[in-house]
Order: sequence, then C-alpha cells, then structure tokens
Amino acid sequence: MDYKKSKAPTNTVTRNIMDLCEETENIYESVAIIGKRANQIAAEIKQDLSKRLSEFASYNDSLEEVFENREQIEISRYYEKLPKPSLLATEEFVEDNVYYRDPSKEQQEVY
Repeated sequence: MDYKKSKAPTNTVTRNIMDLCEETENIYESVAIIGKRANQIAAEIKQDLSKRLSEFASYNDSLEEVFENREQIEISRYYEKLPKPSLLATEEFVEDNVYYRDPSKEQQEVY
C-alpha cells in the first residue's frame, strides 16, 4: 500500500455507520477488519520509519556527542503529518481496497 499517496484525511471524519457495514452487514465485523488493517499499516509505517532513521543512528554512548540532524527532523515531521493508520484503513475499507475473509463462514458453506 502506498500510504504516501493516500487520499485519506489527516484529521477525524464523521462517518455514517451504515456505510461501513454495507458489505459485511455487521458494524462490529467491519470495525474488526478496519482495526486489523490499521495494525498492519502501523507496522508497515513503523518499519519504514525505522529503516530511514537507522541511517542516522549513532552508536556512541556519550551524551555530549548528541546533536540534531536536520534531515532526521524533516523525516520525522513528514511521518508525523501522515494520516493516522486508522484513517488510512477506514479509507481503504470504504473504497473496497481491503481483502478479507472469514474462515468460519467458509467452513459452514462446505458442509
């Protein structure tokens, strides 16, 4: 997922609950799907941020040598301005860009 080019809002949006449960017909199931996707997105963002900031890692134990790096600050600000993972996941769910399945329902159909 390219969260950098997402159209998701950066702040809270009021949504109609019925729009979220159209496909699943259960608001709790929809929220669970969105929550799981938000966790995946958060892990992906954290991994990407850690990878980019590891370039600036200092392996010295001396506190006197700590200094601010402008590039590191800009990268951190960029990631802070991104939409929250829950908003990204909700936007994906509303646009039907999330694939999900329920194994318990699949087992019921087999019998």
